[in-house]
Amino acid sequence: MKSEQKKRSGGSNIGGKISGIYFLATVIFVYLLLFLINSSGAKESITISIKILKSIIPILIIVIFFTFIINFFLKPQKIVKYLSKESGIKGWVIATISGIISHGPPFVWYPMIQGLREKGMSTGLSAVFFYNRAIKIPLLPMMIFYFSLKFVVVLTVLMIIASFVVWKVMDFINR
Repeated sequence: MKSEQKKRSGGSNIGGKISGIYFLATVIFVYLLLFLINSSGAKESITISIKILKSIIPILIIVIFFTFIINFFLKPQKIVKYLSKESGIKGWVIATISGIISHGPPFVWYPMIQGLREKGMSTGLSAVFFYNRAIKIPLLPMMIFYFSLKFVVVLTVLMIIASFVVWKVMDFINR
C-alpha cells in the first residue's frame, strides 16, 4: 500500500507538500489580485473565509482527536483486520455506521481516511464511508416531516444497500 502511494507522489510525500505550497501561493495570489481589482470584494471574501474557518474548527478538532485515538489504540494490524479488503461484511458495517454518524464537511475527514488507507483500509470501504455520509441522523426528522416516514425509511435502506454495491465496485476497480 505504501509503495503504491509513493509511486503516486513521486517516491515520497514531498510531492504532496510542494503541491500544497503551490495551492497556497495560488490562493494568496488570487486574493492579492482581487484586492487590487476590488478591495471591498476581497475584504468581504476574507471575512467569509474566516467565518467558514471558525465554523469548521470544532469539527477539525474532533477529527484530530479521532485520528489521535485511532493512531493510539488501533495498530496497523487491527486496521487491516477491520477495514481491509479481507475484512468482509464486518468492515462494510463499520464503514457504513462510521459514515452515518460522522458530521461536518467531508473535506475535514479526508486526512483521516487517507491515513487509514495508508494503514490498509480498502478503497471500497473508504468510498462506503463517504457514500453513507449522505445519511444525516439529525436531519431525518425534518425529512420525515416533509416526505413521510415510509419515504425516508425506504430511501435510507436503499442508500445503505447501494453503499454495498459501491464497496464491491470500488474494490473491483482498484484490484
